Amino acid sequence: MTSILNFFILLPFIGYIVSLLIPAKQETFISRVAFFTTGLHLAVAIGFLGWWLFSGHPTLNIKDIALFQSPGYEFFVDFYFDKITAMYLFVGSFLTFLVTIYSRAYLHREAGYKRFFNTVLFFYLGYNIVIFSGNLETLFIGWEILGIASFLLIAFYRDRYLPVKNAVKIFSIYRIADIGIILAMWLSHHLWHENITYLKLNNYTLVDAQLQTHSLVGVFISLMILISAAAKSAQFPFSSWLPRAMEGPTPSSAIFYGSLSVHLGVFLLLRTFPFWEHQLSVRILIGVVGLITSIIATGIARVQSSVKSQIAYASIAQIGLIFIEVAAGLETLALFHFAGNAFLRTYQLLVSPSVVSYLIREQFYNFIPREHTFEDSLPKKIEYTFYMLCLKEWNLDSFMYRYLWNPLKWAGKKLGFLTLQRALFFFIPAYLLGVFFLYNEEVLPASIHEQLPIVFALVGLIMVLKSFTERKRARLSWSLVIMNHFWVALAVSFNEHFSYDHTVLYLSGITIAGVVGFICLRTLKTLEGSIGLDQFHGHSYKHRGIALIFLLACLGLSGFPITPTFIGEDLIFSHIHEDQALLALFISLSFIIDGLAIIRIYARVFLGPHVKSIYEMAYRSS
Repeated sequence: MTSILNFFILLPFIGYIVSLLIPAKQETFISRVAFFTTGLHLAVAIGFLGWWLFSGHPTLNIKDIALFQSPGYEFFVDFYFDKITAMYLFVGSFLTFLVTIYSRAYLHREAGYKRFFNTVLFFYLGYNIVIFSGNLETLFIGWEILGIASFLLIAFYRDRYLPVKNAVKIFSIYRIADIGIILAMWLSHHLWHENITYLKLNNYTLVDAQLQTHSLVGVFISLMILISAAAKSAQFPFSSWLPRAMEGPTPSSAIFYGSLSVHLGVFLLLRTFPFWEHQLSVRILIGVVGLITSIIATGIARVQSSVKSQIAYASIAQIGLIFIEVAAGLETLALFHFAGNAFLRTYQLLVSPSVVSYLIREQFYNFIPREHTFEDSLPKKIEYTFYMLCLKEWNLDSFMYRYLWNPLKWAGKKLGFLTLQRALFFFIPAYLLGVFFLYNEEVLPASIHEQLPIVFALVGLIMVLKSFTERKRARLSWSLVIMNHFWVALAVSFNEHFSYDHTVLYLSGITIAGVVGFICLRTLKTLEGSIGLDQFHGHSYKHRGIALIFLLACLGLSGFPITPTFIGEDLIFSHIHEDQALLALFISLSFIIDGLAIIRIYARVFLGPHVKSIYEMAYRSS
């Protein structure tokens, strides 16, 4: 029966591929494929869960396939099944099936009908990979799929300004979560000298022996896991992104931000609990993050004017309580709390359009005076202060901009002198000189050789900072991202002697995706004239084929699991030593910012209101 675990991954993938091949006008056929895929998945899940329970609920683990092997390193796909997976499987399959039924009529005659069901099946594929993952590497495959599916669903109304802008903003938070996972995998490789599986993490003796001699490394890995979980589950200080995600259709809000995707941070904490359960400081920190989030989100939810925002913040508050339960070791309670919160928020979001109309009618015919609340017992100054802070959402958006994005933009703007010609004029000779020294290391003093990895990584970071802040030339921004990857590869090549097929594996996807994307931008410039990054152009309205090819190029360039670069990025980090924190910082920052720069190019060029539209468009959110 263990082989059926592969079925739970293959079925959504097959359904997604079939859905892609159906013409957009065949609404009935498209919805039936989604209905059959999710329905069959639910039926098999219920049957499998019944067999699993009657068999004594054993823990199942399958090392499915090794994608890459080299001396001292192996990237393999591993599937794992226990009570955590069982709960997430049942809730996920049931709610996805429910939302699919709801969406068949809700989105009838919507322009993006096929696109919606394609993206939902794509999301469901990523969700199943995450919950069945047996190690961090397998989880990261599904994690990346969920990130891009989330971006596409938030930007579903791609001819509007706010959905696209909010999709880019939320993708930036997801990128932080991605890098947290990458850094956790990086130090895990050095701690265990292998890709550790969750099955081995349950071996207390093995974990304790390693953490006794590497306590600081263990704390750092745990903190990276916490950052990823907090960003994914919209916990403090990342809480402000969840209501912005409600710009997509109501069914996608229900399945993503009410029930499934937003609870995957909890899943990550539950899955890695055996690793950090004996680190008291980490457990306290997780509990504090959950407590702060619950207090802040509860207050914000009570002053929201939008019903979907109220539900979003209420869900965040409950997830904060689940974080506290996980930190306290109450695994079973956390699982039931997750299920209850997921079902409740899905129901609330699906009926939210009707509830608004009911409330508008009721307030005229059945007036109910405001009830006395806890806040009324506080001194008025404190009550009003708390009210204003909640109304401004505790300035969490401003906090992120002031201390994270604005410093990056400030640094990038200092590089305004760079043009495409100047960048190439510097890049080609300097890079060739670096390659020369790589093959002739004996001509370099040892002191200089030790500093070159950091210098080259810093050059790559400067390139991608300029790309992130470029406002005029899309092709320059795209080219700088490609250059960044080449500098990162050169930096790591200087850092450690290893087989050059690792570098080839990493740069192969970058090169192909980079060339394809550049050709798309050049073709579009020839057809449309201007493709600056100072506004949204909405060129997907007229050039859907180019937009699709460019999106695939963006995914390849950002390390999405469709090219060897996905494995190559993990390989790159495996060659950074555990005492090289500065090098790891520069390269991880490069990966964060290049993902943002790439998705920003795609959004600015192909999404948003069409540049030649004669209709007015809202440019501010309520």
